[in-house]
Order: sequence, then C-alpha cells, then structure tokens
Amino acid sequence: MNTTPSSERLHIAIFGKRNAGKSSLINAITNQPIAIVSDMPGTTTDPVYKSMEILPLGPVVLIDTAGIDDEGILGKLRVEKTLEVLNKTDIAILVVSDIDDLTYEKQLAKLFDEKKVQKIGVLNKIDKDPNYKEKLSFLQSSLGMPFLAVSCVTLKGIDELKSSLSKLVPDVGEDLRIVGDLINPGDFVVLVVPIDKAAPKGRLILPQQQTIRDILDSDAIAIVTKEYELKETIENLGKKPAIVITDSQAFLKVDADTPPDIPLTSFSILFARYKGDLVEFVEGVRKIKDLKPGDTVLIAEACTHHRQSDDIGTVKIPRWLRQIAGFDINFEWVSGYNYPKDLTKYKLIIHCGGCMITRREMLFRVELAKKQGVPITNYGLMIAYVHGILPRALKPFGIEFEY
Repeated sequence: MNTTPSSERLHIAIFGKRNAGKSSLINAITNQPIAIVSDMPGTTTDPVYKSMEILPLGPVVLIDTAGIDDEGILGKLRVEKTLEVLNKTDIAILVVSDIDDLTYEKQLAKLFDEKKVQKIGVLNKIDKDPNYKEKLSFLQSSLGMPFLAVSCVTLKGIDELKSSLSKLVPDVGEDLRIVGDLINPGDFVVLVVPIDKAAPKGRLILPQQQTIRDILDSDAIAIVTKEYELKETIENLGKKPAIVITDSQAFLKVDADTPPDIPLTSFSILFARYKGDLVEFVEGVRKIKDLKPGDTVLIAEACTHHRQSDDIGTVKIPRWLRQIAGFDINFEWVSGYNYPKDLTKYKLIIHCGGCMITRREMLFRVELAKKQGVPITNYGLMIAYVHGILPRALKPFGIEFEY
C-alpha cells in the first residue's frame, strides 16, 4: 500500500443547503474539478468521497454531501445519507450563501454539537455581495460558530479556510497506538501471518501492515512468520520476543507453540482497542454464555470482500458459536456502510476489527449498541473466547478474564 488508508485520514465533510456552493468549495480547496458544479439545485445526490493530500492538513478525505433541504421521496433518502456522514466526520464545514432562512443551518449546527464534531462555517459567494461582512457577523451570532468569508470563483479566503481547518484537527492523543505502548525500543515482536486461500495475493492485509509500521515507529524489530514456522522462529531468535501477535484464526496453533512466559494476543484484539472500545468488547464477549436457542446474532464487517468457502464471518464464527452453545443460533450479516440503525432484535453483535473505517465511526457503532442495550464484541475476542485462551490474549492489556 503506497498511500495512507482512508480509515487513517482526517475526514472533512461539507454540509449545507442545495446550491449553497458545497461542490464549488471542494473544488476550490483542492484546486481540482473534483465535484460536478451546476446552477441546478440538487446536483450532488449521494455523498462523494475524495482522498487526497492538502497542505497544511496532510492526508484527508473530503466528503461532498447532498443538500440538507432536498425534497421529495428521493430527497428524503439523500438527506438521510447526508446525516449518516456525520458518524464518520472529524471536521464539518457548513456552507451558507443565503441568510434569509437559517432553519436548516440551525439544525445542522445542533447536530454538530450533539455528535461532538469540530465545526466551522463558510459564507460563500462573497464575490457577488459587497456587503458580506454584515452577513458574516449575523451568521456567527445566529449559529453560534465561527464563520469565514470565501469566494470559490476568485479563491478569496480559501487559504485562510485551510489554515483554520488545520487548527480544528481533533487531538486523538499520543497514546493511541496499535502496539507501540506495549513494547520498548529494541524489542523483538513476532507477527504470525497465515498464508492461505483467504490471504490477498502478493500483499499483507491492512492490520498487519499498520502493525508493522507501528512497531518500526517504536524502534522495535518486527519478525514475520507463518504459524507452522513459529516454534522454530522463536527457538532461533536468541532473544525472547516482547510479544507474539497472531491472526485470530491461528490462535490455537500459536497458543500451543508460544511459551507461556511470552505475551500473546491477536491483530483483531489490538484493533478492538485501537479502533473501538476494548473494555466494552470484553463485556460483550461475556454475554455469549447468555445466548438461548433461537437468538439472533449480528455479524458485522466494515468492508466488503469476496467470500471464501470457509469464510470467517459467514462460516467459521457461526460454526464455533453453535458448537460452544450446543444449540442452534440465528445469524444475520451486514457489511460495508450498511450498519442497521435498529439493533434491538439482536442478542449480540460480533464486529470485525474495523480496519477499513475510522475510529469515530467504530465508536459510533459501539455507542449505538450500548444505547439500545445490545452487547457488542469483536472477531478476535470471540475467537479467543471459544478456544479457551481469552485470559492469555487479554493479559498484555492488564485485563483479567475468567470463564
């Protein structure tokens, strides 16, 4: 992978009414014809995503959305899609060009606050209005947020907007690491990467790539091996590894071949912490023992991929759960962005590691489950649980677990 993954980029979404100039603003910020621009209201129908590098922000995803005032049956669906974008938005830009009725803008400003999204307003089309400064002051007082004046035609104010956006970048903290806080400079970290029919040809999957990078950023040494070479690898190192990290599907083999004095966990469990809420996921996995015959479990994946004959989500996890429960359980599956709003029919949610979505979106999914009283866990925790090795897999994080 040669570029920063979308899930690791700052997500900046542009909101506003139809014909406020949202698409024009994206084109002005990027200095490229990214979005289709037209005087006809409603030109943008579905959210449009564009990954790129913008100074001084760095790698970002810009999101152009449909007008919040769209009408009709299709318009209502477009507005719903627009509002769903907020679940993955780090910074929201509210574009205004007409101040006669700010009903929709006030609704958006309230949503930004509810979602705890960083926000900034833009008064657009100032090249057509010499009295824009009075409007600017009015907008700031009416909507309770800072506003800048820009012209997407002359590019006036665009550089100031970019500079202001850089000051709004959320502070995620230096402690948000995949594995770096568990190791020290010079440590050996052994990564167990099975190469089977599910492995992408010629490359490693994203969590493996990102974990290797985090190890290197920590000035430690990453040693990559397959599960059948693990025992020999450890014996020949000459130095005890600080930790062994495995693909969750190889947990049993790796657990057997890793000496008990060497910490062990999985990529998926690391990502449960990095992208989501590890403590909440641990509480969720405890609920497996409470499942009853006929209960429905949701298996959620953040990406879409070609299913293999022994697919982890559709084949292995259902098989393992039914085996440990001793009775039949119903399963439903969702993938990509198709995460249901109503989760109350499910007794448990088992989510993938979430490497393809942002931390904000994963935390939104966790919070939605919590509000509806539905326990949620993730693939790695569930696999370690059914194989009886979850206490060992959680020990590197200082979490005690008893069956």
